[in-house]
Amino acid sequence: MNSRDTRRGSSRRNTSQRRPRQTSSYDEERRRRSRGGAGEVAGGRRLPLVVIALLAVVAARLVWLQVIDAPRLSARADAMSTTNVAILAKRGTIYDRNGNVLATSVECRTLYCNPSAVGDKNAAAQVLADKLGGQASDYLPTLSQDTTFAYLKRQVDTDVATDVISTLASKDIEGVYTLADVKRVYPYGATAGQVLGFIGTDGHGLSGLELQYDDVLSGTDGEMLVERGRDGSPVAGGASEIHEATDGTDIIVSLDVNVQRVAEEQLTQAMDDTEAKSGNVIVTQPGTGEILAACSWPLFDPTDSSTLTNDALKLMSVSDSYEPGSTFKTLTMAIGYDTGTINKSSTFSVPAQVKVGDDTVTDVDGRDYMMDMTPTEIMRRSSNTGAALVGQAIGADKFAAGIAALGIGQKTGIDFPGESAGIVPSRDEYTGATTGAAAFGQGIAFPSIQLVRAIGAIANKGTLVTPHFLVQKGSEKADWGQGQQAISSEACESVIGDLREVVLEGTGQEAQVAGYDVVGKTGTGQQALDTGGYLDDSYLSSFIGFANGDDAQVLCYVGLYGTAQHGSAACAPFSAIMSEALTDLSVPTQN
Repeated sequence: MNSRDTRRGSSRRNTSQRRPRQTSSYDEERRRRSRGGAGEVAGGRRLPLVVIALLAVVAARLVWLQVIDAPRLSARADAMSTTNVAILAKRGTIYDRNGNVLATSVECRTLYCNPSAVGDKNAAAQVLADKLGGQASDYLPTLSQDTTFAYLKRQVDTDVATDVISTLASKDIEGVYTLADVKRVYPYGATAGQVLGFIGTDGHGLSGLELQYDDVLSGTDGEMLVERGRDGSPVAGGASEIHEATDGTDIIVSLDVNVQRVAEEQLTQAMDDTEAKSGNVIVTQPGTGEILAACSWPLFDPTDSSTLTNDALKLMSVSDSYEPGSTFKTLTMAIGYDTGTINKSSTFSVPAQVKVGDDTVTDVDGRDYMMDMTPTEIMRRSSNTGAALVGQAIGADKFAAGIAALGIGQKTGIDFPGESAGIVPSRDEYTGATTGAAAFGQGIAFPSIQLVRAIGAIANKGTLVTPHFLVQKGSEKADWGQGQQAISSEACESVIGDLREVVLEGTGQEAQVAGYDVVGKTGTGQQALDTGGYLDDSYLSSFIGFANGDDAQVLCYVGLYGTAQHGSAACAPFSAIMSEALTDLSVPTQN
């Protein structure tokens, strides 16, 4: 091959080698472009997909927030911007038998604050102390709380609350506000304080009739959801939900505020006159059991917290048990007449001393000789030895049955907290001394309300009724039943005759009320020691009686405890209270 051919061959070879490279380059470029083109198309498609995915996530989140999690978020938002405020139910009013308001609720204000909005806390605390009482240091802890809502003081008189707000405003102090509230007031002050009782800051009764009828008087509180601004203050018109309160029910009670006032005055005077340690009075209508007045010493004033003691809150006539003394002879004679053991002409040879079990009983007159006495004479002279003989004649079985029939040793069912049944032995517990001692009111102890009920039955021709305060609840009359026959009317008539002699010629003459037939019995009960035996010169001086004798309209008991004086000391306060009650009830005179 010549050089030319060689060059051609070479040229061809080079050409043939370059062509594949060119072809390869072309194909590669084409493939590159093809890949590049495909890549551009894929990238163009991927971007919308990402956007769509993001939008889907956002949409899902919105669905979650707006639909699924909406209740929780709404509640959280509400909690941050609203406050639940109680709408207090107005407590029912208590009226006496004549329509006088004894206890009622009036509108007032509650002061509260948003501590975070109170700037000068020291100045604010000083204003509160000046207007509400106390020291500035009393209010600073509340004003400094880490919250947007805190109570400062409840049940503030409206004019005082207004003065507080205006004074704070004059000092450019914000963050203190008021809410509507109610509080309990007692228009007659201390009068009937023990009977009415009082309520706590939560609006519920804590003692007396306020406690006894709390479920009737209290009603049901409502609730208001109050919208708050950023500073914690209520937004005007921002209440989003209201559950209205249901007010309590009014009640009418049997008390007569005038008789109650006189009863308390007379008890206070008697405490001074006799230097007694305590005492009580209860006035009833024996035919119905309605209580016109009731009080104990010390008295309680629901408007004065300094009188708030355990002794002042209770009614002794309901809760405290004492040996009654000679007033119990009334029941002994009634049982004697009812069982036929005695009659008006029965005569007992009464010695100066009588053996009762291991004890010796004597009479207060100190005589040293025997006397013949009728039942009337035994009552007129208040003879312990005579009453012991009558009790022994009746016998343990009939005596135990008789006092049980008259409700002694049993709760009366009075509508008042804290009633006690007393300490009265059952028949199985009688000893040889029980009947003789109990016949003149010794060796048994019970609250005086039981004696009031039992002697009320004698005044009521033998019918035992339930002593009570409630007369009407709302428009509904209270039904206390008709009572039960505990003793014969004939026996009652005989006892009433004996009681009349006690007041006319015996130990109860100071209990008389001009123009009325007052009958009753004095009592001088010895005060038992916890260790056994009795205190010297410390008695229960008492009187219980009713008028008029044959048509009893009012019954009254006066008891003075821990005095050195005898039963006649209770006669004068009894007379004054009975006179007021008879006049107030317009009971006509008899002579």
